[in-house]
Amino acid sequence: MTTLNITNTVAFVTGTNKKNGIGRAVVDALLENGAKKVYATARDASHLDELVKSANGRVVAISLDVTDKDQVAKLGELYPDVNLVVNNAGYAGYVSPLDGNASEVAAKEMEVNYIAPLRIIQSFSNNLKGKNNTGIVNVASIASLVNVPNAGTYSASKAAAHSLTQAQRRDFGENTLVVGVYPGPIDTDMAEDLPFDKTPPLAVALAILDALKHGKEDVFPDAMAIQLHEGWQTDAKAVERMMADPQSLTASA
Repeated sequence: MTTLNITNTVAFVTGTNKKNGIGRAVVDALLENGAKKVYATARDASHLDELVKSANGRVVAISLDVTDKDQVAKLGELYPDVNLVVNNAGYAGYVSPLDGNASEVAAKEMEVNYIAPLRIIQSFSNNLKGKNNTGIVNVASIASLVNVPNAGTYSASKAAAHSLTQAQRRDFGENTLVVGVYPGPIDTDMAEDLPFDKTPPLAVALAILDALKHGKEDVFPDAMAIQLHEGWQTDAKAVERMMADPQSLTASA
């Protein structure tokens, strides 16, 4: 079983600008559990000034647009000490594939949720492949497995992220732990308008660290994610039919 020792780990975490987001919670949890250094990214690194100040030199803020392929291509060279990459940055447009702007929204969702993690791991591949105590965490969604109401194109992009995670797990081999994270609604800005009970970001972060410590490849960190995953395993078509009616999902969650 491949595991990752958090102590003295140097992590690279994308999408950490929101104080109430999963990325920030992951940074906090890594520091609490002994990480040596965390490179935390945001489009504007000045948004991380408070985080950097509070971390006593253990957080390095980086301005990063994950869709900028030239900037991403240099990451592995610029930060060669990284042994853990957490792809957390995400985007959701909340459109149906039938909406007039669906293709434009879908293109952005795919760029952020699939192409960006692909390029980031390509950039860090020489830092990770074949080396012990290395890890990749891709924060996907339960929508990776089940296309959710009012987010048809987002779900497709997260399904692509799930497939990418499987490919990375195969291609990196047994030395590198590759973890897929599949949360349901989390209490962040992205999900503030969703009519469901939401899980605190810290719960997701702690589930990720538990997975790293114990070699768990798939993380379902909340009740809805667990319920839908179990239903998907038992009768995927039944879950698909349930997803046709958002009210039934609310009632069953």
